[in-house]
Amino acid sequence: MTSSGAARRGDVFDPGCPTRRLLDRVGTKWTSMAVKVLAEAAPGEVRFGELRRRMPGISQKMLSVTLQSLVRDGLVARRVEPTVPPCVHYRLTELGLSLEVPLAALRAWAEEHMAEVERNHLQADGQGANNGRVPVE
Repeated sequence: MTSSGAARRGDVFDPGCPTRRLLDRVGTKWTSMAVKVLAEAAPGEVRFGELRRRMPGISQKMLSVTLQSLVRDGLVARRVEPTVPPCVHYRLTELGLSLEVPLAALRAWAEEHMAEVERNHLQADGQGANNGRVPVE
């Protein structure tokens, strides 16, 4: 916040700007998948175990770290039921819900263009002589 109380807009090209760290966090596959699962349940909650089942390949530790970051950023709210063992529930906040639209667009783009990107990888990897590097002019 500035001294006037207005929020300062980030600048991704400024090496010291926290926008870069935020993009690193929200740009991961695990964040995108967690936001998608939670958005599908919105405004309801999803328990930790259900999140893990709906995100194939994620470890318990990685899910925990991802959710901690999202909670810290204010994108996800966490609620703990005082049972034994405790039941932990997660839901997207209003800010988190606003992230679903751009992440959904990015996921759709990736799914639509994956075959083309894979073909480009195969072509670049097969170039051999210049090891896939673009010649400098």
